[in-house]
Amino acid sequence: MKQLTALFLFLPFLLWPQSGLEKGEKLFQAKKFDEAQLFFEDVLKTKPADAKAIEYLGDIAAHKKSWQKAIKYYKKLKELKPADANNYFKYGGALGMRASEVNKIKALGMADEIRESFEKAIELNPKHVQARWGLVEYYLHLPGIFGGSESKAIFYSNELLKLSQVDGYLSRGKIEEYFDRYASAEKYYIKAHEIGKSKTTFQKLYNLYLNKLKDAKKAHELKQKFESS
Repeated sequence: MKQLTALFLFLPFLLWPQSGLEKGEKLFQAKKFDEAQLFFEDVLKTKPADAKAIEYLGDIAAHKKSWQKAIKYYKKLKELKPADANNYFKYGGALGMRASEVNKIKALGMADEIRESFEKAIELNPKHVQARWGLVEYYLHLPGIFGGSESKAIFYSNELLKLSQVDGYLSRGKIEEYFDRYASAEKYYIKAHEIGKSKTTFQKLYNLYLNKLKDAKKAHELKQKFESS
């Protein structure tokens, strides 16, 4: 009788419906972003400081390239969880993407906050790879008169190399390609591909051969070798 009573007491928890957050997470994982968004927004109506729902909404906005919305959510997220490095990285990344859409004067006004966000992510997590990638891109694309610097981009590329050889070589290849030093870029992309053997490393080297070096033969040979491996 006691066991039966315990079962009836526990039964409501077994039958408890999934929360809006859980439903949203499942839809998000299934890449049903519009449907997931509705559930996360409902969560915020009753729990306006729910960090998970806020992060998911920021990620959905970023997926849709709605950078202003993403910035709003990530800013709130880093205020709620100021010790989480990833929140600063996501905020800085969204700011950087927004800066690429606006006029140069407005973009330059955002530059310091972008840099500081990536630097804060590294301060909180010294092994943060993506934040260093962010700073490589930052120093490459910012005009020199406003702080852009090849040497600083190389500095963060060298830091990446210490954490991940593939990311280190890819980032250095990116720098060399940016400055039209294609032979040097090829050398670094080959090193990255020899280690990584991934779709990403293949694509970087393949695109360099096809679009920059205009070497269709090398591109074809690389593709054949990659697809047969």
